[in-house]
Amino acid sequence: MEKIYLQAIGIWVLFVFVAILNGSIRQFLILPRVNELTAHQISCFTGVSLFFLVMLLWLKFTGATYTGNNLIVIGISFLIATIVFEFLFGHYIMGHSWAKLLHDYNFFEGRLWSLVLVWTTVGPYVVAKYVLGKI
Repeated sequence: MEKIYLQAIGIWVLFVFVAILNGSIRQFLILPRVNELTAHQISCFTGVSLFFLVMLLWLKFTGATYTGNNLIVIGISFLIATIVFEFLFGHYIMGHSWAKLLHDYNFFEGRLWSLVLVWTTVGPYVVAKYVLGKI
C-alpha cells in the first residue's frame, strides 16, 4: 500500500478527535450563547476550518508522494468512512434514532452537515492543488 494511503488512515482517525473537540466547543462554548441551529451552523464552519488546517499541515509536510488521483481516492474514502462511522457509532453506541441522525442532512432546514462532508471529500485535492500547488 502506498505511504500516502497509510497516512490518510491516520489523518481520518485524527479527524475523529478534531470532530470531538469541535463538538465540545459547540456544546460548551457556542450553544449556551445561541440557539441549537445557529450553534450547528457555526460548528459546521469551525469543523471545516479545523479539517482544512489538518489537511494543509499533512499535505504540506508529508514525506509521501501523491497524485491528484490518490487524493480523490482518499477524499472519497474519507466520505465513506465518516458516514459509516457517524451512523454506526451514532445509532449503536450513542443510541440516536435513524431519524435524528438523518436530520443533520436536511439542508433546507438550515442543517449544514452536508457541507462538512463535501469538504471532507474534496478537501485533500483542493488543498494540494489550489493552496499548496503540489499537483
